[in-house]
Amino acid sequence: GWWLMAGFFLTASILLWWVRTWQRAKALGMGNHLAWAFAGAIWLYLVLGLFRPILMGLWSEAVPYGIFPHLDWTTAFSIRYGNLYYNPFHALSIVFLYGSVLLFAMHGATILAVSRYGGDREIDQITDR
Repeated sequence: GWWLMAGFFLTASILLWWVRTWQRAKALGMGNHLAWAFAGAIWLYLVLGLFRPILMGLWSEAVPYGIFPHLDWTTAFSIRYGNLYYNPFHALSIVFLYGSVLLFAMHGATILAVSRYGGDREIDQITDR
C-alpha cells in the first residue's frame, strides 16, 4: 500500500519535472537536449522500478528507495544474475557516469568563477538558431 503510493507519487513528480524541463527549454529558446538526457535516466528508473517488477510478477523485484537498501538490492541482483562488480562494461559505465558528472561540475564552477569577466554570456550562445 504505502510503497506503491510512494512509488506513484515519486514517478508522477519525476515525469512532471521532465515536462517542466522541456517547457522551460522551449520557453527560453534553448534546445531540449537536457530533457532528452533526463528522459534516458527516467527510462532506466521505469524499467527497473516499474516494467521489470510487473513482468516478473513481484513488486519485491523493484529497486528499493534509499541509499543503503538500493546498494543491498544491487548486491543481491549481482549475486543472482552475474557479478556486476567484475563486469568491465559495468565498470566503464560507472567511470564515465562519474567522470561526466565531474566534468559538468567543473564546467559550471568555471562559468560561475569567471562570470564577473563576462563568462556568463555563454547563456546567450546556447540558443537554437
